[in-house]
Amino acid sequence: MITETIKTDITKTEFEVLDALWEQYPASANEIIQRLSQNKPWHEKTVKTLISRLVKKHVIDFDKQQRSYLYFPLVERSTYIQKESKSLVSRLFGGKVAPLVAGFANSDSLSQEDVDELKSLIKKWEQDND
Repeated sequence: MITETIKTDITKTEFEVLDALWEQYPASANEIIQRLSQNKPWHEKTVKTLISRLVKKHVIDFDKQQRSYLYFPLVERSTYIQKESKSLVSRLFGGKVAPLVAGFANSDSLSQEDVDELKSLIKKWEQDND
């Protein structure tokens, strides 16, 4: 799998298709449709259109095997999540993470588990950056 950064934006529905592909690949269009349809009904033509868009955006690719196409991602899930996280923080919070976390804290959206995990991440960051 190629781990280069995604250079184009992915829509919410394109992400859902990509997410279904990340579950297990390579996968045929019908396998992707089946995975997506577990949560809500998807029209076959819609999914195939979204797959085609992701191929054109160089986010996924395919191998032709006889009469079928097997799709696979060109970007790792972690790479995509990191890119989107940075983009969100940059767009909405001027590149600062603290206002994002404060927003969750002020709206009582953080669980004790979230707080403990954040403390652990900060402690590890401090150790690695001393």
